[in-house]
Amino acid sequence: MKNSVQREGLEALDAVDTAALPEAARPIKPGLRINVRGRSVNLRGMRKPPKGILLWFAVLGPGLIATSAGNDAGGIATYSQAGAKFGYQLIWVMVILTVSFGVVQEMCARLGAATGRGLLDLIRERFGIGWALFAVVVILVANGGVTVSEFVGIGAAMELLGVSKYIAVPLGAVFIWYLVIFGSYARVEKFLLLMTLVFFAYPIAAIMAKPDWSAVARGAFIPTLNSDPAYLFLVVGLLGTTITPYIQIFQQSSLVEKGVARRHYGTERIDAYFGAVFSNLMSISMIIATAATLYVVGQREIASAADAARALEPVVGSAARVLFGIGLLGATLLAGAVLPLATAYAVSEAFGMPKGVNLDFRRGRVFFSLFTALIVLGVVLALIPGIPVMKLLVGVQVLNGLLLPIILVFILLLINDKSLTKELKNTRLNNAMGIGTLLLITTAVLVMIGGQLIEWLGQK
Repeated sequence: MKNSVQREGLEALDAVDTAALPEAARPIKPGLRINVRGRSVNLRGMRKPPKGILLWFAVLGPGLIATSAGNDAGGIATYSQAGAKFGYQLIWVMVILTVSFGVVQEMCARLGAATGRGLLDLIRERFGIGWALFAVVVILVANGGVTVSEFVGIGAAMELLGVSKYIAVPLGAVFIWYLVIFGSYARVEKFLLLMTLVFFAYPIAAIMAKPDWSAVARGAFIPTLNSDPAYLFLVVGLLGTTITPYIQIFQQSSLVEKGVARRHYGTERIDAYFGAVFSNLMSISMIIATAATLYVVGQREIASAADAARALEPVVGSAARVLFGIGLLGATLLAGAVLPLATAYAVSEAFGMPKGVNLDFRRGRVFFSLFTALIVLGVVLALIPGIPVMKLLVGVQVLNGLLLPIILVFILLLINDKSLTKELKNTRLNNAMGIGTLLLITTAVLVMIGGQLIEWLGQK
């Protein structure tokens, strides 16, 4: 046994760069573990290295979880609204965003591997507490609204399954809270990865809806420009729900907690890009499914989850409500865990406090208290009677689009700081694509605001 433990301990040490683990010595939750030069090794989880397809599953983690969390209740509402209102016209936006999304997520993953620090931790160190507080305010505004929308989504999903939201939302919140408070990072990551499987309902729906594939191709590769304020509003909503601030924060912070070393960063690059492509394929499938089933019959507005459920009728007929409810529930449970975690990571990092799922409550009191407070706030606001569900979900994504350029500026400045990232700093191509993404989003936001002002002035 002793020799076996030593061998596994050395393998674990080879897989981690202790310089990138500033919190490696922190207390961990009880279990059969040993510490190898500051690295916690789980003896119960020791097994032969994965091979074949299992190796690919082992590679996937923070990247796939973070990007899939963007297909949450607000994401489903926004993509469904885009398909129902404008058919296939907005798919080209998603194609461009797939590239931009991958670039941004990969930069965050690389920044985490290079520094062993979270985004807000680096903002505080490099730009001072003032800018860190400004970033915290931006994140709290963006994440607070989205957290509420996730619990609204849990309620909408369960009502499709015949369960009252007044029962479902508190139960869902308790489940998420218990999983994080009493679980390890590895256990939480496995659960969140499992939740990504629900999204396969949407490409199936898109194929079974028998769309006009030539129109899909035109929508994907021939940009359509439209001065309709509703069109511009949805474009910004698509930007905000695809490249969302909490997604970048969660990916970087969870990668740091996972203990990914600088010299073993290659697999995380695969994870980041695969996650972006997978997530946006699911998003495009939602647009295609709703365009083929709602837009073609003239139903241009989606007022409830039940309306969006009709997009799945070509797959399972009358069982569409159940399938959509299951998909929506899985998506909102995923994001309902990721969002409070990302926010707790960000605020704890900004003030230099211990953070991480693997901490015990004594050391991570602030981290877990923030996580708990966000869940309670989300539940309370989500249960307000008469809340306009679809307008709230889409509106929150537009708010994220408005705030996103601020976070992207910080990411670009940090990833180009050679004293932090050394050989992992941005290349010229990385910078060109990152700055291009920033300009694209900023331009879309300004055009949308201009369009809204013109419409408002015209009504005066």
